[in-house]
Amino acid sequence: MRKPLVAGNWKMNKTHLDAIHFVEELGHHLADFDQDRVEVVLVPPFTALRSVQTTTEDRHQEFGLGAQNMHWESDGAFTGEVSPPMLKALRCDYVVLGHSERRELFFETDEIVNRKMKAAFEHGLVPIMCCGETDEEREAGRTQSKVETQVTQGLEGLSNERVAATVVAYEPIWAIGTGKTATPEDAQSTIAHIRYVLRSAHGPEVADAVRILYGGSVKAGNAASLFGQPDIDGGLVGGASLEAGEFAQIVKAAP
Repeated sequence: MRKPLVAGNWKMNKTHLDAIHFVEELGHHLADFDQDRVEVVLVPPFTALRSVQTTTEDRHQEFGLGAQNMHWESDGAFTGEVSPPMLKALRCDYVVLGHSERRELFFETDEIVNRKMKAAFEHGLVPIMCCGETDEEREAGRTQSKVETQVTQGLEGLSNERVAATVVAYEPIWAIGTGKTATPEDAQSTIAHIRYVLRSAHGPEVADAVRILYGGSVKAGNAASLFGQPDIDGGLVGGASLEAGEFAQIVKAAP
């Protein structure tokens, strides 16, 4: 059985001091919650990674730590970039790769995502690989073909063992930060197709092991209906993860 995962992607928000206060407040909200049944991952900006790591460890909080991006090289002349070993040194567990904002605003291709996927595994990081379609692609009936291409090319060259350990996040671009949300049935339909793609390429055992999240205006009010779908294993939460009480309610909505 796949363990639900709820990850909070803070994007370019919160200083390291804000991050410390958030972790303390979130710990208060989840003090009586059985976190053994849901994996909670915090994905702060690079400047707050160390603060989140030390605060969670000092408070003995069961929160995983993730980064929002990374370069595929271990070191070198790449001004402004962060390497996989740097993230491992901060005890990161996860790294988000191929987020639509990276693809749309910073022109990351499926090939670049694939290079980062391979580097993440080489350095002991679990990738949360994002995929999703634009509103125009959705209206043109190209949702399934778009996510199929992104998933297939993003996982190219990875062993079945590594594919099974991957977390995939389906985030329709038209729903990110817009207040629009795919209906639970629509989200389930696309995520079921992603699992079908995985099953066709890597077999049923691998496909059944991969956790697939939904992202796109996930809130406390819609989380339970989304997470209740058979193929949705949690959420990659954006704006609603910035407020500890709201994020705690989303975590508690996981089955």
